[in-house]
Amino acid sequence: MANRHALGIALGYTAGYVDTVGFVALSGLFTAHVTGNFVLIGSELAQPGHGVLIKLLAFPAFILGVVAARLLALALEARQRPAARALTLLQLLLLLAFMLLGRAAWPVQQTNALLPVLAGMAGAAAMGVQNAASRLVWSELAPTTVMTGNVTQLVLDLVDLARGNGAADTLSRLWKFLWPVLAFGLGALHGALAYLYGGFWALLLPMAMLAGVLLQANNGR
Repeated sequence: MANRHALGIALGYTAGYVDTVGFVALSGLFTAHVTGNFVLIGSELAQPGHGVLIKLLAFPAFILGVVAARLLALALEARQRPAARALTLLQLLLLLAFMLLGRAAWPVQQTNALLPVLAGMAGAAAMGVQNAASRLVWSELAPTTVMTGNVTQLVLDLVDLARGNGAADTLSRLWKFLWPVLAFGLGALHGALAYLYGGFWALLLPMAMLAGVLLQANNGR
């Protein structure tokens, strides 16, 4: 159980951190909460100035990340091999691409230029892999990339507990959903500060966390 909580915290932190780095570095690009880009595209049409192309291409890049994760998991399942390690490694490599492409584009002045667009696509694809992995290999965890549903479940459980109507598993479910939410928020704060002082090198921290997840997967599966 402790390992499950630690994994949820690590992945939630990673999602909040990477999403914030992408948002700050690339004129409001969401990499984890990718559907949020639709709102930004709409606002761009009303008040131009922040770049539409990178937000448009983030969505298909995210989908490609999900597709790649699914096909890789199916191929490994056919060989009766676990997919957690491979999916974590794929996400790690995509985050590395995000960092290197972002560094090559530094300083980012026009987000619709080639290198910033490619960097944003790599970041979105990385988070697409994490979204898919949460369904494919870590389905027992609370979602770690989009927190709206988690917050809703937390509030429902808190209301039930306050009324004395919580089921036997309500408290354990509350903790399950609470830690990724807190980790996501903390990751978002740290991502903003780290980018302020380190630019795209800030992505080294979530990459290190994923390396830790990969080591844990190697030891445990």
